[in-house]
Amino acid sequence: MKTATVRQLRTEFPKVLSWVNAGQDVAITRRKQIVASLVPAGNPPKRKTSLPDFRARLRRIYGDKVIPAAVMADILAENKGRF
Repeated sequence: MKTATVRQLRTEFPKVLSWVNAGQDVAITRRKQIVASLVPAGNPPKRKTSLPDFRARLRRIYGDKVIPAAVMADILAENKGRF
């Protein structure tokens, strides 16, 4: 385990970070007392996130309703410039 002072951590952070990236534990000391330790992070398992099926949700809520083009044009004209 390597040690680094708080001052060294502030001034030479890339060097200390390279130690951690190399797989070494680093003890951070202040006045010769260990106050913290830096350890390399393990590779967290990658979880595949699934998005909800928005199209199915909209069909469940609204069914097969279709807004006529003229009505939609009126809605867009009312809201023009609001957003």
